[in-house]
Amino acid sequence: MTEPAGTVRGMLDKAPRTERGRKTLRRVLEAAAIEFGERGYHEAAITGITQRAGVALGTFYTYFESKEEVFRALVRDMSHATRQHVAEAVRGAPDRLTAERLGLEAFIAFVRQRRELYRIIEEAQFVAADAYREHYLTFADGYSRNLAAARGRGEIANGPDEPRAWALIGMSVFLGMRYGIWDEDLSPAEVADAAINLVSEGLRKRG
Repeated sequence: MTEPAGTVRGMLDKAPRTERGRKTLRRVLEAAAIEFGERGYHEAAITGITQRAGVALGTFYTYFESKEEVFRALVRDMSHATRQHVAEAVRGAPDRLTAERLGLEAFIAFVRQRRELYRIIEEAQFVAADAYREHYLTFADGYSRNLAAARGRGEIANGPDEPRAWALIGMSVFLGMRYGIWDEDLSPAEVADAAINLVSEGLRKRG
């Protein structure tokens, strides 16, 4: 993952205090992403994570008490990474519709790079339902604020921000699954163009 281990320090009781510790934690989280992504939660093993990370079993327990705890931290870490990646892509966009297009393109590209994201997030609804809800609620809260700000600037039509935020999130989730995980027959840019045309123009037939 691209962001430093410090992004999850607020989620851990055993937060690393040194740069070396933060780098080790990052290796453990990256190894956990591969282990859970390839094997699923129930088949994944702590020993598999430590072997992939190249650390001793005791090192794992320096940061986490259990497989569930590292899974929860990973869900939050991946959620943060996704939001950060999209936020960087839309920074400087001149208006909301441009930001929507850039954000969707960046999200699909991110999914193609991190295919384990979907399996881990989807499993979270059964393994760590609170972390699963937090993932989407956090997205929706930020989305709603962005839509409200754009509405205030006169960039988009008036309307209820929260339902529209959830609709846009749902669109991104399924487009990411179809064009990021299942098949790559369209580029992220082509998918984003088609989707944002729908958002901006709608399905209504015009004369």
